[in-house]
Formats: sequence, C-alpha cells, structure tokens
Amino acid sequence: MEKNNYQKNIEELIVSLDSNLENGLTDEQVLSRHESYGFNQLDEMEKRSWFLRFFDQINDFMIYVLIAASILSFITDEISEGFLILAIVLINALLGLFQEAKAEKALESIKAMSSPQAKVLRNGTQILIDVKNITVGDIVILDAGDYVPADVRIIESINLKTDESPLTGEALPVEKTVDAIKADDVALGDRTNLGFMGTVVTYGRGKAIVTDIAMKTQLGKIATMLSETKDEDTPLQQSMAKLGKTLAILALGITFIIFAITIGEAYIIDGTASFDVWKEALLTSVALAVAAIPEGLPAIITIVLALGMQNLVKKEAIIRTLPAVETLGSTSIICSDKTGTLTQNLMTVTKVYTHDSYIDINDQTKTTEALDKLTLMGSLCNDTKVSIQDGTYVKIGDPTEIAFIDLAIILKKDPTKILKENVRLYELPFDSTRKMMTTVHDFKDGRYAVIKGAPDIIFGRTIKVEGQDNLNIKTYEKSNQEMSDQALRVLAVAYKKLDKSVNLKSLKSEDLETDLTLLGLIGMIDPARPEAKDAIELCNQAGIKTIMITGDHINTAVAIAKDLKILSSTEIAITGKDLDHMDDDEFYEKLELIRVYARVSPENKVRIVDAWRKAGKVVAMTGDGVNDAPSIKKADIGIAMGITGTEVAKGAADMVLTDDNFATIVNAVSEGRTIFANIKKAIHYLLSCNIGEIITIFLGTTLGILVFSGRVTTLTAVQILWVNLVTDSLMAIALGLEPKEDNIMQQMPRDTKKSIFADGLGKKIALQGLLLGLISFSAYTIGWFLESSALRADKMITAETMTFIVLALSQLAHAFNVRSQTSSLFKLKRNKYMYYALFASLALQLIVVFLPFTRRIFGITTLSLSMWVIIIGLVLLPVLIVETSKIIKRKQS
Repeated sequence: MEKNNYQKNIEELIVSLDSNLENGLTDEQVLSRHESYGFNQLDEMEKRSWFLRFFDQINDFMIYVLIAASILSFITDEISEGFLILAIVLINALLGLFQEAKAEKALESIKAMSSPQAKVLRNGTQILIDVKNITVGDIVILDAGDYVPADVRIIESINLKTDESPLTGEALPVEKTVDAIKADDVALGDRTNLGFMGTVVTYGRGKAIVTDIAMKTQLGKIATMLSETKDEDTPLQQSMAKLGKTLAILALGITFIIFAITIGEAYIIDGTASFDVWKEALLTSVALAVAAIPEGLPAIITIVLALGMQNLVKKEAIIRTLPAVETLGSTSIICSDKTGTLTQNLMTVTKVYTHDSYIDINDQTKTTEALDKLTLMGSLCNDTKVSIQDGTYVKIGDPTEIAFIDLAIILKKDPTKILKENVRLYELPFDSTRKMMTTVHDFKDGRYAVIKGAPDIIFGRTIKVEGQDNLNIKTYEKSNQEMSDQALRVLAVAYKKLDKSVNLKSLKSEDLETDLTLLGLIGMIDPARPEAKDAIELCNQAGIKTIMITGDHINTAVAIAKDLKILSSTEIAITGKDLDHMDDDEFYEKLELIRVYARVSPENKVRIVDAWRKAGKVVAMTGDGVNDAPSIKKADIGIAMGITGTEVAKGAADMVLTDDNFATIVNAVSEGRTIFANIKKAIHYLLSCNIGEIITIFLGTTLGILVFSGRVTTLTAVQILWVNLVTDSLMAIALGLEPKEDNIMQQMPRDTKKSIFADGLGKKIALQGLLLGLISFSAYTIGWFLESSALRADKMITAETMTFIVLALSQLAHAFNVRSQTSSLFKLKRNKYMYYALFASLALQLIVVFLPFTRRIFGITTLSLSMWVIIIGLVLLPVLIVETSKIIKRKQS
C-alpha cells in the first residue's frame, strides 16, 4: 500500500517527487510540471448575475399569483389596481435584493490567504517567486512570518512552529518535526511533519518540499467542499412557500366559484350572460383574488426581518442574510467551536505548584515569596516582547509564554521592569529534542541559568527541590499528573547557579541544564468564558443542545466541556478518528449521546451537521477557521467569529459575531424566536383580515339576489388594495415589532415540520376572519336598508361606503386582539409602534373618506352622523368578542 507523505522519510520523498535537496528543481522540470499539474491557484466559483439574484426574489408561487392578478386587472381596464400590484412585487424584490446582498466571498477570501510570494530553491539558487508558480517537488524556504505557500513535507526544522488554527482549530502553534510518522490514519492536527497551504510560520525557520498544490491541498479540498455546498431554504422560507401555495389555491378556488356563480345566476335569471355580466364577473373575481392574497405580506416579512437584523447589530451580531434572522429562532442544535467562542482564546495560568502546595491563580491570589520567585524566573526565561502603550501592556509572542507575563501582571508585577532589570546574558533556545529553554541572568546573589520546559525532562535533571530538605520528586510527579488530568498544559521552572568566571559562549546544554533546582510547576489553560456557562444553561432551558466541536486534544476539550456543563456523566466525547471508524448507522445511534468532538477534520464537521439535520434538527454551526467554512455553509445557520475569524469563515457565514462570544449566539436565538413569533402574529392578522374580505364579497355575491334583489358589489378591488397595502400593512409591521415575551427562552424550539397554522392558529384565523366578514357584511346590509327610500345606485354607494369604512377600521381594532392569543390586551407590555401605526392608518383612512377627490377614486360617498355611530359600534365589536372569549378560556384553563 502506498505510504502517506507523513509516513515517508526524506530520502523516499526526494525520490518519489523527483527533486533535489541541495539544488531544488531545474527550469525544465518546472515547465514540465506546470503542464502536468497546472499552476498553484484555486479555482474560482462562478458568480450569479444581478438579474438571476433579482429573479430569485420573485421566484415564489405567491408572487406569481400576484402577477397573474395584475394581468387580469389590466385586461379588465382596472389599470390602477394592476400597477399597484406590480409595484408591490417590484418593491418587495428590491427590498430583498438590497437587504440581503448575499455576496459569495468565500473562495476569494481563501485565495487572499495565500502568500503572494515564496522563497524556493531553483537550479541551486534561492529565488523569490509568485506563489502561483510553485509546483510539486519545489524546495521551499520557511522563516517566521511566512505563509506556507502549498502543502509541504518538512525536511528541515530549526525550532519551526506554525499556526494551524485556521485550518485545524488547534489553539497553540504546532512544533514541526522532520521524522517520518509510522502510524496510519493520523489526524490532520497530528501530522507534525507536514505544513499546509494558508497557515503561517510563527517561530523558527526550516525547509520543506512541496507535495500538493492548488485544489489538491487541504485548503483546496475545503474550497471544493465549499463550492459544492448548496444553499437551502430556511424554515421560514419553507413555511412561506407552503403558505403561498395554500393561499394561491384558495384564491383560485374561490375566484372560480364566484365567477361560476355570477355567470350561473345570469343564465338562471336572464337566460343569457351579456358582455357586461362577464366583465362584472371578471371584476368580482379580480377583487376576490386581491382579497385572498395578502399582497403586503412578503414586503412586511422583509421589513420585519430587516429591522430585526438592525437590532441584532446593536447586540454584537451581524446578520448577512435576511431569512437567517428567523432561522436563529428555530435553532435546536448549536455546534460550537471551543477556542475563543466558549473559551477566552487566551492561555492563562490557573494553578501553580511550588513548595509542595497548590496555589490557585485569580485576581484575589495573595503572593508569596515562592510564587514571586517562580513568576520572576518564568518571565525571564521567555521570548515575549512586552511594551506599554496608552497605559496598556502590549504582548507579542507565543501564547504559552505570554501566560507567564500575564501571571506577573495579575500579581501586580511590572513585566517590563522585570525584563529591564534582569538583562539576558545568554540563551539556549527551545528545541523539540531538549524540550527546554534556558536563559542566563545576573541577580544580586550571583549568576543563574533559568530553565523552563517539559516537567518529565526537568525532573530527570533535578538534584534539589526548592523548599525541601531532602529530594522528593514524587510529589511533583504526582502533581504534574493531577494537573495534566485537569487538561492543564504544565511547564516546570528550575534554575542553576553558575560561576561568573566561566565564558558563557562556551557553555552547552550539559553545562546549563543539569544538576537543577526545581522551583515549581505552572499549569495553564485557555479558560471558559464566564458568561458562556450561563448561556449554555439558558440553552438547556430553551431545549437547545450545545455540541462542542474542536481541533484541540480530547482531554482539553472534555475538561472545558465539563466545566461548562456541556458534557454529563452519561454522555460521551470522541475524536475525529473515532468518527471516521463509525458507519452511518452506528453514528446515528450514538448521535444524541455525543456532546464533544475533538481533533476533527473539515469532513467530520460537515458529517456532524448533516447527521443532526437528517435527524430533523435546525443546526447552528460556529467557527473561525478555514476548516470551519464548509460546515458553516452547510448548517442551517452558519456563524463566524468577527475578531479571530478568517475572511473565509465570514464569507461562508450567515451571521458574524463581533465579540466572538457564545453568549451572543444565545441572545441572537432569543431575538430570532421573538421575530418569528411576531411574524406569526402579522400572518395571523393579515390572513384573518383577508378572510374577512373574502367573506364580505362572497356573501354579497351569493346572497345579493335574496337580500338586495340583485347582484351587488360589497367591495371593489381598489378598496381592498387600499386596506391591504396601507391600513393593514402598517399595523402588521407594528405587530412585527412586539416586545420580547418574558418566557421566550423557556419554550422548546419550534418544530419546523409543523404547519404555521398548527396549535390552533388556523382555527383562530378562520373564526376571526368569519367574524370580521360578518361584521362588514352587516355594515353593507345596514347601509342598504337605512337608505330605503333612495334609488338603488344611491343605496349601493352608501352601503359600499359603510362596508369599506367598517372593514378598514375593524381590522385596525382587530390588530390589538392579535397581540396575544391568551392575555388581555390591557395587560400586555406597551408597544408604542402599535399606537403610531394606528394613528397613521386612521388618519389615512379618514383622509380618503373626507376628501372629495379621494372619494371619487374609491367610489364612496359622505355619511350621516347616525351612520358613523353605527360604524363605531361595529368596529369595536371584534375587540369585545375576542376579549370575552379570552376571559372564558382563561377561566377554563
């Protein structure tokens, strides 16, 4: 079986890749390989045109019905209605297009991560070339600060470390080795003799041979996964699609029935149907189609989502796509990265062992002489660059070494003063063979070598322990194990007194790093965010399961997960390798029990998201690295970190956290739940109002001959459009801005398989719509018989006017009923937007009624005082009836 690149020794690699360790490739080899492998650049994703994006906005069944209604309006010479409907369609499409602006930047961001130039050996000479010209077999020179230009195998490492967190999720820089790794199936984060395209060299220097370029690299594979991941409809989009089809079928059915009844009546009464009858039937059908479809609903949902988006920005969450605002509220699984999201992304000393006792480190820790000495030595044997800018310490260096500096700051020691007063005279840099670092300094009582490194190595070189009369290293060995079991990264600090007369440059490891005095052990970890624990508890109350997915080692992940109450005693943690060895059946069987995944690959993350989605859950996936991008895009709601996140992750995400905080996700979920609840209220309101309009027209058409001795038009298309677009829409938007309910996060996530009309909402909409329709038809009947002595045409216009006013105003009053299905409107939190909308809608309606110009447009007339008294009574009737039903329901429950 062919060996993996990390399993081959250097000689095997040179032969298999036909390269030369000393001279690199020749020009002829480079030319030939460019023809065979192509250039070292990632494929570009084809962008959708603005026209196609615009089409996406109108590619909806409800929109098609609206367009059909506008065409009917033009055919029947109802030009104003036709243009009004088309204007609605256009405005909604533009709102969606410009609010979402979902630019696909992920691949461009991946390309931007590649270093523009790299140092290689060609024809025996070191040259600088464009990264795209790198090819398989090239010998690459790597120095601190360089991006790794392709996937490479390390062939020389002098303290070489790379930051692979964007690719693997590993929190700490990875020390690189040259030796072959014999094991099979080694996780990406453990392939320490490989370097990966897009990662960065943070320390040391070395050489490497290029093994893969372009789309064959790990970065390229992620880019492929990203481009193959298709966007899917959100729960809200799916619900709205079903609603649109239901309403469209309803509209077409009712329209056909009324059309048939109108023509049938003509044949029954007159024996024929004249052109005027056919035209009247068609006009009535158009009015019904307009009444059945809530024209403003798409735009109202867009506006409510956009306002929700702006509100979330104030709470440190930037939403990149409008539907994602609501999807948050449906979330039942949050797959969260550990580093920086659940933790502080800051290696922190939390425990010290010295003088045979533990010291917990926090802001209240009281210093001791032993702790002071340990802190002093740890700060000196350290390559962190420290300065003070604007009264704040600025630290540049390895996270582990920065932790020593932070320890000094916690203990009220000035690290800049420590470094200045104890100048480094000599050093032996850290390397992977010795696993130690040594620096030499002069103190008041003499010259000392200070050693920091792996505890097991330093224990073996210790002849004395600070604070002990007799050497007892076992207590430190036990403490080292205990701290490691707590997932702490443990380093030992020791020292050795030197003879000042000895030439420092002649000293070697055996002179400085033997016969040591052990000073103590330092335990550090990237600690959990304090607010993350409360947020996870809130998730548990809300029925949301938190899953930790990280590139870190499993021990570290488990420790943090237990601290945050993510992992209980009955649940399990596994590695990416464990997951690879599971078939789908075994994985699905254990899915509910697995709460922690460690050392995972990008493919693992996508598989985890897929599994939960197949289980019917709405999944949110967080991440910051390139390796997170495919799973971020695959999830129902992809979340990227704004501070530490790569541009690739941000480009693939639906939401970006500006504070990288898990608690912000939970806050956003509560906002999303509120937004959906409010959208539901808007739908409840609009549909009950539209059913009221249908009932009004239906009763006029079917009962007109019996009650009014002939067919009557209770409402015209233009009157319905006015109510739907102006008065109703403002109130619906106000309902979309209802305050958050107190118990919103004590409810279980909504079942996305359930209809939007589930849990009794459909019944309420139908009954309340029937109530509004009966009240409006009653207004027509009353208006007709109040004008008993008038001509038929005068009766009709008076009755239509009363119906139009009662319909509009009763719907405004009904909006207050919809605020809560159980609580009295007099006990709800104040929603100032409802009163603004009521005032504006009422003013617009009264302008239409009282201005002669607008009365002519809407075909209405003036009314007497007695008629207005009747109108007010009818308008308040829905509120009285619904409030009474709420009282009865509360008493029964």
